[in-house]
Amino acid sequence: MTTTHTTHRGQRMPRSERRAQLLEAAQAVFVQSGYHAAAMDDIADRAGVSKPVLYQHFPGKLDLYLALLDQHCETLEGLVRAALEVGGDNEVRVERTVAAYFDFVTREGAAFRMVFESDLTSVPQVRSRLDAVEMNCAEAIAEVIAEDTGVDDERALLLGSALAGMAQVSARHWLAQGGDVGEAEAATIITSLAWRGLGSFPKLDS
Repeated sequence: MTTTHTTHRGQRMPRSERRAQLLEAAQAVFVQSGYHAAAMDDIADRAGVSKPVLYQHFPGKLDLYLALLDQHCETLEGLVRAALEVGGDNEVRVERTVAAYFDFVTREGAAFRMVFESDLTSVPQVRSRLDAVEMNCAEAIAEVIAEDTGVDDERALLLGSALAGMAQVSARHWLAQGGDVGEAEAATIITSLAWRGLGSFPKLDS
């Protein structure tokens, strides 16, 4: 027999489900209020649980924030790596990589704000995670560039960082503008710009 769990205050549910529920509530409160204005009471109320239940899972507000940040950084890195693994020529890879950033900023819950617009960048635990995901994405792109063009690792990483930076800044700008340019068209425009530069590096002969 299957038991249906609800989110009413005090009702028991599996630990993994409760954790996911609390993280979802925290995400909404952090995005709405910012980290410093958010209160554990607000998160507990949003999740429909008592504050002691919240503290059973997360000892403090920073623990909640870091758990969410880890989740979002993993998602972004996964999107970028999946884009690079796609078959086809290098222009397709660039297009998919750019599109990965547009995908990330349009995901439900505005997760991208915690990665690209965090108000806790001075906190060492947060800064280390943000630096790590930025570097991991740039290195993943750089690895493909180095393999395909033969440029050395240092130059490939510079190019990888440039593409990642261009994609995420452009995606955030596009989202903030809320204009008539669709997501696919916007990603294609940025791809055209990026490829004019990256395409000038000749591909190694097989």
